[in-house]
Amino acid sequence: MLSGMLFIFAPLVFGYFISISREATLVTINKVTSQLIYVILSLMGLSLAALDNLSSNLQTILLYTATFFFCLGICNLAGLPLIDRLLPVVTDKTQKKLPLSAMALESAKLILVVGGGLFVGLLLPFELHWVDTASEWILFILLFFIGIQLRNSGLTLKQILLNKHGMLIALVIIVTSMLGGLLAGHLLGLPIYQALAMASGFGWYSLAGILMGDAFGPVFGGTSFMIELLRELVALVVIPLLIRSYPCTSIGYAGATAMDFTLPVIQTTGGVRCVPIAIVSGFILSLLVPVLMLFFVSLAS
Repeated sequence: MLSGMLFIFAPLVFGYFISISREATLVTINKVTSQLIYVILSLMGLSLAALDNLSSNLQTILLYTATFFFCLGICNLAGLPLIDRLLPVVTDKTQKKLPLSAMALESAKLILVVGGGLFVGLLLPFELHWVDTASEWILFILLFFIGIQLRNSGLTLKQILLNKHGMLIALVIIVTSMLGGLLAGHLLGLPIYQALAMASGFGWYSLAGILMGDAFGPVFGGTSFMIELLRELVALVVIPLLIRSYPCTSIGYAGATAMDFTLPVIQTTGGVRCVPIAIVSGFILSLLVPVLMLFFVSLAS
């Protein structure tokens, strides 16, 4: 299993060593990555359609999603306010209206893609045994492009190490998520390695769902996708409400999405001082999602 982990992790590492200066090339890579995410999520829907006893499996997904979501959220929100108390951040008090409905709609599109794949899979008159193989190969390509994106995000290791708020937020999220994962795993009777892998998504719903689906099957893939998607949707509501009083808590709960999807919300409601913190914490968590998930998956053997 360790060799399999290294094999799937290699595209990410290889991509991270590629530096690209042309803006047009980076734009193209971003577009291709977005399209690949839609493709692989539709394949996840097809995988769900191929399951035996689909209705009971959907109930399992909902049970796992609710248990992990609440356990992770409780543990995250228990630890993050300590940062605001020990290392307070001054935020911009200016209030602005945000197009939250439009941002939530973007997340809803991903649910529709998975649901569309499920619907098509139920209607197809032929076998779907090829779906898992296709998902694996697309995953390799996706990880390669993600590695390129992380390398060319504009952050250096020096910038990361100098931002104590961003590093501390990432550390607290990692530790509290592991504790929440252990709690959820205990309640559900899951092996420790599986529970910790499920807890390592940090809000990156597309990649988390893909990796867990590839490692443990479509039930865990669908569960991981829903857990992290719910985190992002809740973060869109929590950030505008709490960021002025609890900036580190708000940024931390956004997880890996603090450096991209929820960053406009953080910048608009918290001010420019919150942006470097969000980018650094989001960058660290984004980098560690595949690292930690694949590590815990490797412990399965």
